[in-house]
Amino acid sequence: MKILSIEDEKEINTYLKTHLENNGFNVDIAETAEGGLFLAHSNDYDLILLDLNLPDKNGIEVCKELRLKENNVPIIILSVNSDTQDVVSLLNSGSDDYLIKPFKITELIARIHALCRRPRTINHEILSYNNLTLNINKQVVKINDKKIYLTRKEFSLLEYLLRNKGSVVSRAKILENVWDQEADIFSNTIETHVLNLRKKLNKYYNKSLIKTYSGRGYAIE
Repeated sequence: MKILSIEDEKEINTYLKTHLENNGFNVDIAETAEGGLFLAHSNDYDLILLDLNLPDKNGIEVCKELRLKENNVPIIILSVNSDTQDVVSLLNSGSDDYLIKPFKITELIARIHALCRRPRTINHEILSYNNLTLNINKQVVKINDKKIYLTRKEFSLLEYLLRNKGSVVSRAKILENVWDQEADIFSNTIETHVLNLRKKLNKYYNKSLIKTYSGRGYAIE
């Protein structure tokens, strides 16, 4: 699951990125409204965390602009203001939820999962393929009800391939949706992770679950 955090306070960004990635999310960071809008228009995110008070635009303006561009990604606005009228304005701007600072990371994660379970998103709690199941909320993969240990990145890679099963996904798309913007596009990190994931899964199948299409990408068919 990939999240964009638009927040101008570096300490909060570091806190969010560290704790969310420790819980299996991939997190991109933007410190300005314009930077956040650029990333939101350029990438596919499962959810956006949006600070209300940004240096160049406020969160309500950012939220309205995203909705005008028909970007329906779930948005949680983070604010220090708990005034009822302000909360109403936040929700009317097109945001899906709000959280008052300071907040507990456990509450934020619960809100994220709740929003991403809504039918309007492409997210489902459990993804399956033949006798393989991937539980997003519990971060568990099973084959024939036997738990398979995957690293966080292997889990995210498998999740992305399962969401796009039947389609070939390019290396660029995997970098965009599984890795954050700090990833080295010239490294062989994707190839290494695909190889490791394939080895773990192939123990339970007569043929390779992940197919490589030379020059095009990878697919689960």
